[in-house]
Amino acid sequence: MAMSDAFDPLRFQEEEGNMNGKAEAMVLASFVGDSLALGPHWVYDVDEIERRFGRVEKLMKPSPDSYHPNKEAGEFTHYGDQTLALLESIAEVRGFDLADFALRWRKLFSHYHGYFDHATKGTLHNFDEGKGPEESGAPSTDLSGASRVAPLVYRYRGDSGALVTAAKAQTAMTHNNPVVVQSAEFLARTALEILDGKAPVEAMKKVAGSWLKGGFVASAVDEALELSSLAAKDAILDLGQSCNTKSALPAVVVLVAKYESDIKEALVQNAMAGGDSAARGMAVGMLLGAHLGLEAIPGDWVSGMKASRHIQDLLARIDKSRGE
Repeated sequence: MAMSDAFDPLRFQEEEGNMNGKAEAMVLASFVGDSLALGPHWVYDVDEIERRFGRVEKLMKPSPDSYHPNKEAGEFTHYGDQTLALLESIAEVRGFDLADFALRWRKLFSHYHGYFDHATKGTLHNFDEGKGPEESGAPSTDLSGASRVAPLVYRYRGDSGALVTAAKAQTAMTHNNPVVVQSAEFLARTALEILDGKAPVEAMKKVAGSWLKGGFVASAVDEALELSSLAAKDAILDLGQSCNTKSALPAVVVLVAKYESDIKEALVQNAMAGGDSAARGMAVGMLLGAHLGLEAIPGDWVSGMKASRHIQDLLARIDKSRGE
């Protein structure tokens, strides 16, 4: 995997303000949300985060006693690494192919130097048992499986049907849980509505109240919007800091609603709130990046990601294939 820390802002500035520029910002911001959370990821004591990291405003190396001791500042958690594998697959095969993504996902974890969570272990076990990618998913309730969808929104932003099908399939491959799969549809459809010009809160309400009316997502959005007047940390502590989608998705809604015009503060407060900040950060970054564009994302966050140039090149390849 060729990587560089170089970032070419001119390419994005030329397109800033139109749908394509916002779509690129959406993908970069999703990766940034994961990378910014890497240092304090899965620290649940918010006071400890403040003592050890201060205000999380830069990409940080995790502590040696963390879940990610082998990672460096600017790298990703295992969530971001899986999302990058999805982006690479889309660029290579010019669209979403579940079998190709499954091969790349398994290769990623064949010699992985990062953390293996329960969903990953369960999915690898199912693959080893001979199950195909349509039935390999662990019954995990973690939001991280749904948070990977930004590359799919980028590829299928002109085809909502294909987008939703792909978002559900990639999620179920590792997180075969109806609540997580429904949340992937919610995030994908909401990002698409935002790229089409709707403000994030308006987009979330529309998706929850139409395509997903009456289900978990609709009630989660309603609950979260009622809490959005609280301090972000307090709201997330009330909802729960865990990986579980029933806590994590409402927390995403709170952060997006509370900081609809400030992606930097949204991602800082997400990291400071502790727990599974990486999965939340990917979703928050995706939605607010789609809304606010590249200029709203701190440049050192983008340039500081070790895969920044690689991501740019993959997006360019996808653009080329979409235009052919």
